Amino acid sequence: MHRPLAILSGPAARTAIAAGCARPLAGGPLAFALVETVAGIIPATALAGDHPLVRPRAPWAGFDLSRPVIMGIVNVTPDSFSDGGDHDNAEAAIAHGRRLMAEGADIVDIGGESTRPGAAPVPVDVEIARVVPVIRALAAEGAVISIDTRHAAVMRAAAAAGARIINDVTALTGDRDSLSVAADLGLPLVLMHIKGEPQTMQDAPRYDDVTAEVGDWLAARIEAAVAAGIARATIAVDPGIGFGKDLDHNVDLLARTGALHRLGCPLLIGVSRKRFIAGLSRGEAAKDRVAGSIAAALHSLGQGAHILRVHDVAATMQAVAVWQALQSA
Repeated sequence: MHRPLAILSGPAARTAIAAGCARPLAGGPLAFALVETVAGIIPATALAGDHPLVRPRAPWAGFDLSRPVIMGIVNVTPDSFSDGGDHDNAEAAIAHGRRLMAEGADIVDIGGESTRPGAAPVPVDVEIARVVPVIRALAAEGAVISIDTRHAAVMRAAAAAGARIINDVTALTGDRDSLSVAADLGLPLVLMHIKGEPQTMQDAPRYDDVTAEVGDWLAARIEAAVAAGIARATIAVDPGIGFGKDLDHNVDLLARTGALHRLGCPLLIGVSRKRFIAGLSRGEAAKDRVAGSIAAALHSLGQGAHILRVHDVAATMQAVAVWQALQSA
């Protein structure tokens, strides 16, 4: 495993790169001076220019990844962990999607099945009926829509309605037809790590080294996708914070997020309102975890994350704008 250390930003990053003592992290605005390997710590300049930690990321889903991409969440469900029932009909979900667009969301992520811990599966026809009217309406208004689903039939229906990205919490393992359907559709996609399935994933998950194991699992899913005919350049990855991980696992993953750049793909981080925030704080309810969500999101940007999946678009956009200005000063 290669983990970037001594990460720099703004003028310090540019100066260090120009002086030949640091490398750009994934080709972005950050730089790193050191690398942690299994053999010890080495200078970043020892890496080849085409090493995944260094190599620039090409645009993904039409987005220039030199700036953070914000993905806003629309759950058309009665039982999602944070906002279940708030937008569980098409009219309310469409209105919420419009709000997220107005607040600056680059992508609107629409889901019709809760994958919170303990959630029961939803019949595919119910999931399709929930999401398709919302996708069709928002896509017609110019939104870039991602479909949050683990079912191949939903992927097809969503694409036909105007979805332009597939976001699968099972990394195309949840449905035997998902790989072939994703390859046939040719849409950009997000492969997320999950251990187990929603009903069982929080039943005492165990890892020897969570960050290394999540990275290895995602690497295998990338190769499976490529073998199925999916273009590597269309793939982004998500470590799946809260999906088959306990509090310590989540903290370790976020602390060492930069190590996942070894996969060579754009990195999406979804921490919004998740339970680990309450575990680190005072047990707040989901809707009272906005500040903690933003703290984790900004930390992830400092590790070179490219895409943030969030409930609170306006608050996140404000925080990111201030963070970027201070990093560049």
